[in-house]
Amino acid sequence: MNTSQGQQSRGISRRTFLGALGAGAAAPAMVLGGDRSDYAHQHLHRLLRERHVIRSDRFGRMFPHLPAFAIPSAKLNEALLALGAKGGLMDAKDPLEGDPRRPVLLITDPVNSANNPDNPNHPAGTTFLGQFLDHDFTFDLESRLGIRTEPEDSANGRTPMLDLDTVYGGGPSLSPELYVRANRRVGPKLRIESGGRFEDLPRTRDGVAIIGDPRNDENMMISGLHAAFIKFHNHVVDLVTKQHPRDDADQIFGKARRMVTWHYHWIIVHEFLPLIIGRSRVTRLLEKGPTYFRTPVPFIPVEFQGAVYRLGHSMVRPSYRANFNGDIGGNPATNAPAFFGMIFDPASDGQADPVDLRGFTRAPRRFIGWQTFFEFDPVNVRRTKRLDTTISSPLFNLPVATIPREPFAPTSLPQRNLLRHVTWSLPSGQAIAKEIGAAPLSSADFQPGVLDLGLDRSTPLWFYVLREAFVRHDGLQLGDVGSAIVGEVFIQILKSDASSYLAAYPNWRPTLPDRSGKVTGNFAMTDLLTYADVVNRGPGSPQ
Repeated sequence: MNTSQGQQSRGISRRTFLGALGAGAAAPAMVLGGDRSDYAHQHLHRLLRERHVIRSDRFGRMFPHLPAFAIPSAKLNEALLALGAKGGLMDAKDPLEGDPRRPVLLITDPVNSANNPDNPNHPAGTTFLGQFLDHDFTFDLESRLGIRTEPEDSANGRTPMLDLDTVYGGGPSLSPELYVRANRRVGPKLRIESGGRFEDLPRTRDGVAIIGDPRNDENMMISGLHAAFIKFHNHVVDLVTKQHPRDDADQIFGKARRMVTWHYHWIIVHEFLPLIIGRSRVTRLLEKGPTYFRTPVPFIPVEFQGAVYRLGHSMVRPSYRANFNGDIGGNPATNAPAFFGMIFDPASDGQADPVDLRGFTRAPRRFIGWQTFFEFDPVNVRRTKRLDTTISSPLFNLPVATIPREPFAPTSLPQRNLLRHVTWSLPSGQAIAKEIGAAPLSSADFQPGVLDLGLDRSTPLWFYVLREAFVRHDGLQLGDVGSAIVGEVFIQILKSDASSYLAAYPNWRPTLPDRSGKVTGNFAMTDLLTYADVVNRGPGSPQ
């Protein structure tokens, strides 16, 4: 064994060691008063730690050799807080006051959304499907805003696979509180209740949702989607029981879970990802596989979790029509029977039946009419906001109940996202663009306020990918950097999971009927919601 081989067997080569010193000396352009010598030691420390094998129950890095976008300092934090402040550069400045019908007008009157245009290609439910997916494979339990943390030191509270563990928990044996069993011949079904008009999550007497992840009760849309997946599983159990009458309950449950999960994976690959990164990029990834994120051990990189996949926050509307007839007799505030509400409204604090669309509570009108959220028909469907650096105003004042308790807890969601870049020492968007061979955005591509803050040459990754989407695709889909990270993480995670259809049976096609009742080999969210029996309930349906 030569000297070089001996050094590599201990985890780091002499070349890597010297390269770390050089990387520290060549810190990013965005310094804002930090100490370069401290930066060099921190970057060297990071590279030294990366000799360890990545663990699935920890976060990791997609581009471990790239330095942080900026040297941590009080001045940097001030710049990030200014960028994400209420009333600042990222605030859409939606008109939220002065008219009780504002939740309706923000949907029906384009004048009210002049600074915050819709994305004509994305149905409004795409936002919450994306949130549901995020909760399925990432849950940061330990890191703190603005406090540097190594990803491998921070536990991921979810399995880094799209296995619906938010719905199934540990299964009937380990999570019995999530299940009911009719008899020994029927596979275990998931608990569901009907405190809303048609569906609601099972809850304790105190209103706490009995589900595998409490985040799936943060707003009405995500809780309604979780309830739809519960009902989807239960209907599939009935189908499998009929198809395999000699199977025992455990066999029925296993087959039902696989059927549910594979149809869910199909929707991710063939509906969700094409909307976010473009169908041609998805096709290329399926044919050639990922280039920059290949790992035998599935894990979630912080470039995805801490920055790029927070793209959905740009898609959130300030208000939604939750359903068509939830406010029976008409709501004096909206002069309509439909339940319209802001995504979040401080006036709802302490209300038993909030006027906004927050979760954590049950009331008869708090259910989702899915025709508004997915492509059931062109008349009723509403759209997300565009992928850009303009964020709907209610997200600058989050309800305290949705924010983790920590010493520094700003209520502005953009501020929280930007501070995550300091937490994880994330690289700039420009550095990743160069790494993947894409043309980086130039200073001329950013708003003057970004230049004033000194963030135009080495830009926080979340802000960069949103600006890239706007500059390169008019906000309709992600650009090169955003698409590379989102697409490769999803496809690699699915291919790394031996139980996914992409790994186990890549030529599989959906076997459940679409919403017309026919088995076509395709399956979309409209089909899942129909099969779950949460839409299209016939004449007189208030949805």
